[in-house]
Amino acid sequence: MEPADGFSFSFSVEGSPSPPPVPSTMSIDRLLPALLECFGIILCGYIAGRANIITSTQAKGLGNFVSKFALPALLFKNMVLLDFGNVIWPFLWGILVAKVSVFCIVCVLTLIVSSPDSRYSKAGLFSIFATQSNDFALGYPIVEALYQSTYPEYLQYIYLVAPVSLMLLNPIGFALCEIQKFKNQENQQQRKLLIVGHVVLQVLKNPIVFMVIVGIIAHFALHQRIPAFMAEFIDGLANSFGGAALFYLGLTMVGQLRRLTRSTVVTLILLITAKLLIMPLICKDMVDLLDTTNNTTNHSSLSDFAFLYGVFPTAPSVAIYAVYYNTELEVVTSGMVISTFLSAPIMYVSAWLLTIHLMDPQCLMNSLETVSFNMSIVSLVALLWTVAVMFLSKKFKRLPHMFTVNLFLAQLLSCFGMILWNFMVKEDNFIAQIFTFTLLSVSLYSSFMWPGLIALSIVLMKKYEDLRGAPGALVIAGWGIPSLVTSILLIFGEKRSDAIDSAFFYGKLQIICTTVVVSFSILLGGGSLVCLSRGSWGQDEQNQERNFSSEAAQDQATVVEPDTRTLIEAGNGEGEGECVRCACAAATPMPDMIISTNMNNTPTSCSGQCENCCESKDCLLAQMDELQQVADRQVVRHVLLCLLLIVFLLANFSSSLWLLYNHLHGRLYLELQFFCAIANYGQGFISFALFGLDKHFILLPLKRLYSRWFGKKKKEEPEPDLPDDIRMTCLQFTKYHKQQCFHDIVKKRRCGVRTMLDCFRGCELVDWLQQVGLAQDRGEAVLYGTRLQQGRVLQHIKQEYSFEDSQLHYYFTT
Repeated sequence: MEPADGFSFSFSVEGSPSPPPVPSTMSIDRLLPALLECFGIILCGYIAGRANIITSTQAKGLGNFVSKFALPALLFKNMVLLDFGNVIWPFLWGILVAKVSVFCIVCVLTLIVSSPDSRYSKAGLFSIFATQSNDFALGYPIVEALYQSTYPEYLQYIYLVAPVSLMLLNPIGFALCEIQKFKNQENQQQRKLLIVGHVVLQVLKNPIVFMVIVGIIAHFALHQRIPAFMAEFIDGLANSFGGAALFYLGLTMVGQLRRLTRSTVVTLILLITAKLLIMPLICKDMVDLLDTTNNTTNHSSLSDFAFLYGVFPTAPSVAIYAVYYNTELEVVTSGMVISTFLSAPIMYVSAWLLTIHLMDPQCLMNSLETVSFNMSIVSLVALLWTVAVMFLSKKFKRLPHMFTVNLFLAQLLSCFGMILWNFMVKEDNFIAQIFTFTLLSVSLYSSFMWPGLIALSIVLMKKYEDLRGAPGALVIAGWGIPSLVTSILLIFGEKRSDAIDSAFFYGKLQIICTTVVVSFSILLGGGSLVCLSRGSWGQDEQNQERNFSSEAAQDQATVVEPDTRTLIEAGNGEGEGECVRCACAAATPMPDMIISTNMNNTPTSCSGQCENCCESKDCLLAQMDELQQVADRQVVRHVLLCLLLIVFLLANFSSSLWLLYNHLHGRLYLELQFFCAIANYGQGFISFALFGLDKHFILLPLKRLYSRWFGKKKKEEPEPDLPDDIRMTCLQFTKYHKQQCFHDIVKKRRCGVRTMLDCFRGCELVDWLQQVGLAQDRGEAVLYGTRLQQGRVLQHIKQEYSFEDSQLHYYFTT
C-alpha cells in the first residue's frame, strides 16, 4: 500500500525511500465549512427541541416526511442517473465484506455474553447499530466537500453502499429480533412459519429499499434519464432532504443522554468502538486487499475514502428500530448522539492528514515525541493524585484494588520514563539510554498486561472468595513478563542508530514483542470480560459485596463504637451482641433494626430539618451506609477501566500489525500512531476519572465543607423545572403506588439511642418495582428510582448518595 500523496515515514520496519509526491486527492478547504453547516443545522434542531419550539409529536411528522418522501425521492433520482460504467466494483465488495465482518463479530459476541431472555433481539439491534451509517444526511455533504473537485464519481458510491445495510444486513437483524419475539410468545407454534414472511414484508415495506429497487429498474428502462415532466418534482423532493434530515437529527437528540445509566456504559463503549474504530480500519484493509488496480493514486484515494466512510456515525433510523422492538432504547439513542459528535473530530483530523502535500518525517517524529512528552507530564500529575487517594483511603489493601494500584504504578513509571526519554534520546550516552529504555519498556509492557490480569482477578473473585496465593502470582506475572520481554530485547535486539522513538528502538524484534504482549492481554482480558458477562454474575457479585460489607461493619462496630454500644444496650436490653448485629445489618435485616410494637421503651421519631431524614451525627444507619461504600469493591468501575484499556490495546495491536506488514505508512497510520501515543501516556486521565475522585474520601467531605460554609438548603425551596418524563413518573408513583409501596417495604429502623426512622433499602425498592411491574429488570428499576429521587419523592437519609440498587437507606418525603 502506498499513501495518498506518496509519503512514507522514516521509521518503517526496514526503512524505505519516499516515492515522488503526487497531488492531493481531496480538498480540505471545504471540509470545515461543511462540518459547520451539518453540525450547525443539527444544533438548531436540538435547540428547537430543547426549547420546546417543536414538540416530539411534531418532530415525528418531520421524520415521516424525511424518511418516506424526501429520502426515497433522492435515492430514486440517483439510482436512475447512476453511471455503472465508472463504478470500481472491488471498492463496493471491500465495503460489503467489512460490513458483513463487523456485523458478524458484534452479533456473535452479543449472542455469547447476553442473557437468554433478550439475546437475539440485542444481537440483531446491536449489529445494525454497528453497520448502518448516516450516509445521506451527514455522510453525503462531507464526501461532497472533500471529493467534488477531485473525484466527483465517489459521490455515487454513497447510493450504492447504503443499500448493502438496508437490503442485506438489516433483514438479518430484523429476523433475530423477530426470533426473540417468537421465543417470548406463549403460543409459539402458530408463529414459526410467519417469521420469514414478516421479515421480508418489513424489508419490502421500507420506502428506502422499495425506491432503490424501483430506481434500478427505471435506470435501465429510462436509459439514465428522468422524464422532463417528473424531473422538477423529483428534484424538489430530493433537494429538501439535506437540511430537513439534519434538523430532524438534532430534534431526535433531545433528552437521549438522560437515558444513559451505569449499566449501559460498558455496552455503549463496545458498540462505539466497533463503529468508529474497528469499522473504518476493516473497511480500509478490505479495499486495500481487494482493489488490485495499477493506478497507485486512485487505489490509495479509494482506501482513504473507505476509512472515512467507516467513520460515518450511526443513522437515527436505528433508534426507530429500537422503539419498534422495545429493545435497548437507552443504549441505541445515547450511542447515536455520542457517535455523531465523536465522528466529527475523527473525520476532520483524518481528512486534514490526508491532504497535506509535503511532510518532513523527522518533523513528524519530533511532533509525536512532543505529544507523548506533554501527555506524560499531565498524566503524571493525575496518576500521583489517584495513587495518593488509593493509599490514603486504604483501598490498596483489598482486592481488586491491589491490582489496580499496580496498574497505576506501571502507568506512572511509564510517564516518568517517557519524560526521561525525551531528554536522554538527544544525548550521546548509551548507558543512560539503555537504563531509560529499560524503565520505559518494563513499565509500558506492564501497563499492557494489567488490564487482562485485573479482569482475570475479578473472574477468580467471582468463583473463589479467597484467592489465597493468586494475588502474588498475578503481581509476579504483571511485572515478571514485562521484565522478561525487556531482557530479551536487551540481549538479542539490535539497536537502531536512527531511532528516536522508544517504540522502534530495537526495530522489528521490539514490534513483534509488543504484538505478542498486547495480543495476550487482549485475549486474557476479553475472555475474562466475556466470562463475567455470562449468566447473573452481577447479582452474584452484589451478594459478595454485601457479605464483605457485613464483615467490615462488624469489625467497625466492635472497635469504633463502644460508647454507642453501651447506650443501645440500655435502650434495648439485648447486650453487646445486638449492637454488633445492628451495625452489620447491611447484609441481612436483623430483628433489632425493626422496631416492634411490643417494646416497652418506644423510641421517638427522628426529626430534623428535612422531614424524615436523620440529623444525628452518630446515626447508625448512616454509619452502615458509609461502611458499605468503603467496603465496596467497585466492580463496575474496574470492568469499565479494563474495557477502555483493552480498546487502547486494540489500537496498539493494529499499529504493530500495520508496521509488520506494510513497508510504507501513510497519514492514516500517523493518525493511529498519535492515538496510540495519547492512549499509552494519557491513561492517567481515565484512572483519575474512575478512581481519583473517591466519593467517600473526596466528594462527600467537600460537600460537607460546602454546607458548613454556605449553609444548608432551605426547607421550603421552590420545585425545580423538571423534565416531563420525571414529572410524569413522580406523579404516577405518588398517586397510584406510593401508599402500597410504603406499606410493603418501609419499616421503622433504629438510628440512635431512642430514635427511629421510617426508611427502606434501595435494593428493596428495586425488588418491589419489579414485582408490581413498574420495571422489567433491575437496571430499569434503578432508573425509575433515580427519577423519583430527582423529583424529590424519595431521598437518602443523609442526602449524600444517589439512588442505588444496594443496602443504602432511603425515605419517602411527605
